[in-house]
Amino acid sequence: MNYIEHTSVLKRMKKRLVWNKVWKSVFLVAVLIALLALVVLLARIVTQGAGYLTWDFLTNFASRIPGNAGIKAALVGSFYLMLVVAPVSILLGVSSAIYLEEYAKKNKLNDFIRMNISNLAGVPSIVFGLLGLTIFVRMMDLGKSILAAGFTMSLLVLPIIIVAAQEAIRAVSSEQREASYGMGATKWQTIIRVVLPAALPGILTGSILALSRAIGETAPLVVIGIPVILQFLPDGLLSTFTALPMQIYDWAKRPNEEFQYVAAAGIMVLMTVLILMNSIAIYIRNKYQKRY
Repeated sequence: MNYIEHTSVLKRMKKRLVWNKVWKSVFLVAVLIALLALVVLLARIVTQGAGYLTWDFLTNFASRIPGNAGIKAALVGSFYLMLVVAPVSILLGVSSAIYLEEYAKKNKLNDFIRMNISNLAGVPSIVFGLLGLTIFVRMMDLGKSILAAGFTMSLLVLPIIIVAAQEAIRAVSSEQREASYGMGATKWQTIIRVVLPAALPGILTGSILALSRAIGETAPLVVIGIPVILQFLPDGLLSTFTALPMQIYDWAKRPNEEFQYVAAAGIMVLMTVLILMNSIAIYIRNKYQKRY
């Protein structure tokens, strides 16, 4: 007895195969459009900025003459900024994630806190700039210093690090925790010696990607009043400074066409730093994934 109508199945199969090809073509076109936009953007930046990317460009201070302009102060300022943002945001973010995942009770209040932390990751960066201006620049009287900018940027990337750390900690299997408890370990010993080492790839990857966002942000620095041109290097965390995105922003808005090429050279340097940071994140993730 034949329970399958082969004719009906073939008709439906042909229709499904046609739709499969259609959607495959749509997705392929979407990928090609994205790649084309990226290639055009990179080609334009490289062709405009390659001629200005010299050793003098890296070691000179900013100048009103395009040929003499450099990013020395901006590059050093960005490095100092990351010295504040990295420890503050990673320590606070990972600690918050540990509390929310390992210690906080499952109730409506904590669920509300978790939901709002996730929502904060999508808040426009200029809002964090206004928050930094109110709290760090004016209330704490830190002025236009590295500390004020670093704390502001830490607030910006903190929700991203918390969410990434939460997901990494949540991914650690309960069997590993139970095995640790069975061996007589306390909760804190289990977190330090079992949970965190297993969650380390996800935590570090999320943290480095968050720092990559921080080093390329301009809006919060503009709001808190960070200058765009400096002829000196910062000598401490309370010093005035400038950052690479601010320098690029200043060059890009100038009417002199030659400054557009200088800005392109600055973008190439910033992209190199971002690619390096993302490569480190990928390397760390792959290394620790093999171990755990």
